[in-house]
Amino acid sequence: MALTKQFVKSKSLYKVTFTVPAEAAVEVKKVALVGEFNGWNPEEAIALKKQKDGSFKTSLELASGEYQFRYILDDEKWENDWEADKYVAAGVDATAENSVVVL
Repeated sequence: MALTKQFVKSKSLYKVTFTVPAEAAVEVKKVALVGEFNGWNPEEAIALKKQKDGSFKTSLELASGEYQFRYILDDEKWENDWEADKYVAAGVDATAENSVVVL
């Protein structure tokens, strides 16, 4: 998984691209993104578009700050980004963590 960040001067925002690589999405039909930017609401999850190489990708424009997030694979499995800037306790149980992107 990967995060790419690009500052857009004209908007004073960051364009963040969230990518789930093909090897992390073997036999996965659907990938969605949830986090602090959409209230952790799975019903408002942001769909990632499947690419020709089998990866899934989407981009968001976000203001400076830190945002916790996770991916939902096939509406069931919650997955962290393997290359997140850091991880924080999710508060769900002792071992659960959320991915964090720092802008």
